[in-house]
Amino acid sequence: MVVFIFKYCAIFAIFIENCKQSYIFVVLLPLKSKAMKNKLLFAAMLLIALAACKSSNKQDAVEIIDLPRVETPEAVSSAMDSYLKGVEAAQQDLHSIMVVQHGNVIYQKWLSEGEESKPHILNSVSKTFTSAAVGLAIAEGKIKLTDKLVDFFPDQLPAEQSENLKAITVRDLLTMNCGHDTDPTRIIRNAEDGDWIKAFLAYPVEHKPGTFYCYNSLGTYMLSAIVQKVTGEKVVDYLMPRLFEPLNIDKPEWQESPQGINTGGWGLFLKTEDLAKMGQLILQGGKWNGKQVLPANYVAEMQKAQVPCVPAGVKPQQAEELGLNKENSDWVQGYGYQMWRCRHNAFRADGANGQYIIVIPDKDAVVVTTANIGDMQAEINLIWDYILPVL
Repeated sequence: MVVFIFKYCAIFAIFIENCKQSYIFVVLLPLKSKAMKNKLLFAAMLLIALAACKSSNKQDAVEIIDLPRVETPEAVSSAMDSYLKGVEAAQQDLHSIMVVQHGNVIYQKWLSEGEESKPHILNSVSKTFTSAAVGLAIAEGKIKLTDKLVDFFPDQLPAEQSENLKAITVRDLLTMNCGHDTDPTRIIRNAEDGDWIKAFLAYPVEHKPGTFYCYNSLGTYMLSAIVQKVTGEKVVDYLMPRLFEPLNIDKPEWQESPQGINTGGWGLFLKTEDLAKMGQLILQGGKWNGKQVLPANYVAEMQKAQVPCVPAGVKPQQAEELGLNKENSDWVQGYGYQMWRCRHNAFRADGANGQYIIVIPDKDAVVVTTANIGDMQAEINLIWDYILPVL
């Protein structure tokens, strides 16, 4: 607004802007007395002050689109140099690393096949995104943790159903405790008929659900199938307005089963910064730009040690024989809802061959990697040795 006050009149030029168009209104007011002139002058000053305040508030409310960058602290820069030398010495094929602290990117680097603008295969990091979809569906009243698996697919059940099969719940699938003695994923994916749901339901359930941990990627596929069943949308489509768009993540590629269901436990492609945003979202209790994107209570449960766990393909007794314990292994710290607990009071999403979203609440930090590294314990050990101490 611009105000011109003359001896006999005042002219107000008012600029109004909305999201689509701008307007200018010019108002001419006669001044009959000095008192009226003073009142108009005061009113004009008040309106200008209010306009300035509104403009300031508008600036304060600017949404985060990309994570803000700050200059890398000297100690972090030095530590990262040492870390990368350690990566090279160990002959690890690291593709990217991003370190976020206090909501700011303090270090980022792409190497080898990694590219800043190119989505990377996530393997089992995909599971955490499927879990997020489950949490949202629960919050919307579409499913419950206690719902039975068999109730979602009555037409694909085997002729004879064991009591263990009937007992499997959504929570059992989330915690890798559905009762299978071995992971059926490879067998079912390679089966000729290609009906993954029917094959999963026919697979022997040797243990009482909720009592035996077995890492099970096809169990996460079943969660994806449940979400699609109750929402009428593939997980990737269901998450678009609820998760990906709020975080300014472009619609990603997510592989599908022969039945047109997102694979859930694997097959998602995202960029390094997309993973960092997901980690930061979870660190913030599901909030983003002041909005509750993921349910806070579900995010809290995702990261807890809901059940004891062992590495994929390893049984509890084998873990003991291998000498894995809470002092030397990040694979026996406990498992949540499709997330692993770590040492140092951290937790993570991880995927085969070196994909990590590591959330470190005690440091208000997130560390993300993409890679092609077979020994993931050696990979995370370098993060603990070099990066953690300077955060």
